[in-house]
Amino acid sequence: MVQQKPLMKKVTVLSTVLMFAFSLLAGCEGMNDYSANPDHRLHFSADTLSFDTIFSSVGSVTKQFMVYNPNGEALKIESIMLANAGKSGFRINVNGRRGDSFKDIDIWKKDSLYVFVEVTVNPNGAHQPLIIEDSILFYTNGVRQSVLLQAYGQDIRLIKGGVTFAKDTTLTAELPYLVYDSLTVAEGAALTLEKGVRFYMHSQASLIVAGTLRAKGTREEPVLFRGDRLDYIYAEIVLPYDRIPGQWRGIYFAPASFGNELDHVIIRNGFSGLVFRESTPEQKKMDIRHSQITNMDDHLLVAINCWIEASDSEFSNSTNATVALIGGKYRFAHCTLANYKKIGKSRNLQSPCLMLSNHLKSDENEQACPLLQAGFDNCIIDGSFSADSTHLYSGELMFFTKEQGEEQGHDATFNYRFNSCLIKTAAVENERFVRNLFVKSPSYLKTATREEAYEYDFRLAGESAGIGRADRAVSEQFPVDRYGVSRLTGDTAPSIGAYEYVYQEEEKKD
Repeated sequence: MVQQKPLMKKVTVLSTVLMFAFSLLAGCEGMNDYSANPDHRLHFSADTLSFDTIFSSVGSVTKQFMVYNPNGEALKIESIMLANAGKSGFRINVNGRRGDSFKDIDIWKKDSLYVFVEVTVNPNGAHQPLIIEDSILFYTNGVRQSVLLQAYGQDIRLIKGGVTFAKDTTLTAELPYLVYDSLTVAEGAALTLEKGVRFYMHSQASLIVAGTLRAKGTREEPVLFRGDRLDYIYAEIVLPYDRIPGQWRGIYFAPASFGNELDHVIIRNGFSGLVFRESTPEQKKMDIRHSQITNMDDHLLVAINCWIEASDSEFSNSTNATVALIGGKYRFAHCTLANYKKIGKSRNLQSPCLMLSNHLKSDENEQACPLLQAGFDNCIIDGSFSADSTHLYSGELMFFTKEQGEEQGHDATFNYRFNSCLIKTAAVENERFVRNLFVKSPSYLKTATREEAYEYDFRLAGESAGIGRADRAVSEQFPVDRYGVSRLTGDTAPSIGAYEYVYQEEEKKD
C-alpha cells in the first residue's frame, strides 16, 4: 500500500496533463474554424461617427464604436483600414493597437471589439468651418463594409504661453481665437475687439485687464467669450459642455483699469464672469450694454469700490452671488438678474442673486467701503430662493452693512434705490423702494428642465409679472432691449427686465 500511492499520484497528474493538452488542441481546432459565408456580416454600433467642430492643429477628444459578430461562427476580418490614411487627419486604434491598417483580425462568434478614433485638423486658411470625412473599411470574406467618419474643422489663431498687449491693439473677427493660458492688457494700453470676435478659452485661461478693454459687438455679430469644449458631456440628453460652468477662469480688471466698454458681448461658462478689483468710484470703470454674462461657477459679477453702469443686459446663473457690489457707485437699468443655476462643478448654491455691502471683510481685516450709489431701474432680481414674507431682505436680495439697522439705507454710507423693479424678496415699505413688485417670480420662456437640456431663456412669457410695469420715463432713455425690440411701441410696453415682452408662438395653449 505504501508503494502504490506515488503511482496513483503519477497517473492522476498524467491524466490531468493529457486532458489539458486535448482541450488546447480542441480549442486550436475551433480557432481555425472561421466562417467563409459572405452573408455573415459584421454589425456596428454606429454607421457614422461624428465629431463636433475641431480647431486646427488641436487634437479631438477620443470617440469609439463597437464591431459585433452576431453570427454563430467565428469570423476573420481580412483587413481594417482608413480609406484616406495620412491625409484626412483621422487616427484609429483597434483593440488597443494603433495604426492605419490592420490584417487578419479574429472576432469570435457573438463577440465584439472596440475601435477608437481621433482627429486633428490641418489649417487651410478658411474662415468658415469645413467638413472633413474619411471611412474605416472592413473586408470580411470578400465583402466590404464601412463606417463613415465626419468632423468639422475650424481654423483658429492659437494664443499660447501667455500674451501681453503692451500697446493699443485691435483684434478682428476673421478667425476665432483659442486661448490656452492668459491674455493681459497692460496698464496704459487699450484692447479693442471688433464685432464678431470669438474667444474660445481653454481650461484655466483668463483675460486680465490692467489697461482698457473695448468690446464692440452688434446684435447680429456679438463678441463672444466661452470655453473651448465643443463636444457633449451627456449625449443621451444632448447636453453640450457649453452649458457647463467652470470651463475657464474669467475676466479680471485691475484697480487702475478704467474706461472699459462691453457692448453686445456674451460671456459664459467660466469660473468667474467679471471681477473688478478694489478701485475708485471717481472714474468710470465699466459700461455694459446689450450684453449677456451667464453660467458661472462662482460670482458672476463682483465689484469693489468701482463706478459701473449696466443697461439692457442679462446677468444670470452662478453659484455665488450673481451680482455682488461692495462700496462704490452703480446703476443698472432694464437688466435681468436671475439665478436658477442647476448644474456645475460647485453645488453650494447658498448665495442670493444680488448682494450689496458697504464694507469689505477679509481674514486679515475689515474696512469701510461706502456704497455711494446703487440704483436699479426697471430690473428683474429673481432666482430659485424662496421669498420669505416674514423676513425683510430675504429671498434674492441680501444687504451686508457695517452698522446695525443700516439696511434701511443711508445717503452717505449705504445709498441704494429700487425703482419699478420686480424683486423676489419680502415686500419692503420705505422711500428707497418705489413702485416695485415683490415676492413672486416672473414666468420665463425656458428655465432649464432636463427635457430642455438645461437651456435658459429669460425672456418673459405670457401673463408674466412685470409685463407693462416698467417706468416709461426710464424706458425712454433705453428705447430698445437686448434683442433690438422697441420698448415703447408694443401694446403691453414697457416691460421690466432686459427683454421687452413679445408674444411667442410656443405660448399657445392646446
